[in-house]
Amino acid sequence: MLVLASTSPRRAMLLGEAGFSFRTVKMDVSEFLPEGSLPREGVRELAERKAKAGLNRWLELGGDSLDVVLGADTIVALDTRILGKPANPSEAEEMLQGLSGRSHTVLTGVALINSLGRLKTEVIETSVVFRQLSREEIKVYVSGGEPLDKAGAYGIQGEAKKFVVSISGSLTNVIGLPMEYLTEQLKAWGIEQTNIASRGVSHGLSAFKGFA
Repeated sequence: MLVLASTSPRRAMLLGEAGFSFRTVKMDVSEFLPEGSLPREGVRELAERKAKAGLNRWLELGGDSLDVVLGADTIVALDTRILGKPANPSEAEEMLQGLSGRSHTVLTGVALINSLGRLKTEVIETSVVFRQLSREEIKVYVSGGEPLDKAGAYGIQGEAKKFVVSISGSLTNVIGLPMEYLTEQLKAWGIEQTNIASRGVSHGLSAFKGFA
């Protein structure tokens, strides 16, 4: 059994569209990182933290020791600065102004764990370039509410796709899970796609044709 240690609708959507059957478990996990944490180390730590907390909660609920728990966390890195979820609209506007006209990196930490002592963690990176954004379009975008629960204050599968000039790497990684990497890893853990007909779903890729 695959268990998603997250209530993120985007991660659930990606797993479901890829053909995986899974359960979800909800738990409270601190996303605090010490001042000066580097992006790769920070997102790896958060993914492992969520996977371990999810495993503990799943076992409390009667889960099997062979079940595989997936924990993930996504951050946006602008140089060495970590951009998490904005605390308010003003912070969202500030983040988007910083991303305007620049390249940034989206990092997703992916942690798989079971109760037999097996743990595998990896960090997948995607490079994204934004065009120059006006203050007015940033304000309009933020006022719609989309950025407020997303790392870096934008959702690439939503209205923010119009900000993107190019992508290098996995698009689904930017949405919340690097499905190319994760699908191969889950096979190694004995988790197979069960809904064959849903394989190859574009995850919105058609909107990004021509991007590298």
